[in-house]
Amino acid sequence: MKFNNRNIYIGKNVKLGENVKLGDNVTIYDNVSIGKNSIVCNDCVVGEPMNDYYYDENYINPETIIGDGALIRSHTIIYCGSEFGEKMSTGHRVTIREKCIVGRNFSIGTISDMQGYTEVGNYCRFHSNVHIGQQSKIGNFVFIYPYVVLTNDPHPPSNICKGPTIGDFSQIAVLSVILPNVKLGKHVLIGAGSVVSKNVDDFMLVAGNPAKLIKDTREIISRETGKSHYPWPYNFSRGMPWEGQDFDIWSESNYKNE
Repeated sequence: MKFNNRNIYIGKNVKLGENVKLGDNVTIYDNVSIGKNSIVCNDCVVGEPMNDYYYDENYINPETIIGDGALIRSHTIIYCGSEFGEKMSTGHRVTIREKCIVGRNFSIGTISDMQGYTEVGNYCRFHSNVHIGQQSKIGNFVFIYPYVVLTNDPHPPSNICKGPTIGDFSQIAVLSVILPNVKLGKHVLIGAGSVVSKNVDDFMLVAGNPAKLIKDTREIISRETGKSHYPWPYNFSRGMPWEGQDFDIWSESNYKNE
């Protein structure tokens, strides 16, 4: 992508950090802050207003904060009132609705949709075609794989909104559905194609429709290594803060701060 400065709109009270690059046809609405060394690719919108913008002449756009080192790929739309830590990245055609609070080193894949009023921790990875319902609360180091849906209406259609809660280090495999107000503990593994309607304790593997308890994740043996694979941080470190060091040593000093 070449940065030709063509057809760029920048609203009022916008703060662009040092070395921010904007692609063609980018729209930055009022009260947006984008941290240094960030890239906003072609045809993106940052700070998209809420509905009142179109009807209320006195509407003021809530502040939107993008941390340092962001990579926002083409056709992404980020609504106003959200805050993202450093080194966020999006795939193409991602939509993130208003008033989300997201930690650092967050990635969300192509054609994913994160509805508003959602909380996400640090180092979370959402793959392509993921839907996150409003009011979801997601911890640190959570991986969510393609075609997963987090729902929030216990009796559709209703005015009740109760998103799921997902604990640190949990993994949700492809094509799974997490039903409203379900609470997943830490180091939980949800098997592919599962429909989860009940709370899941720490270190548990559940799978099926409806999802049923299979075993403690620490009992899962890798076919490739012949050893226990979970907790997964002992066996996977690429892009994680403990990369190149022992997870226990890193955790003792750092995990409490994550």
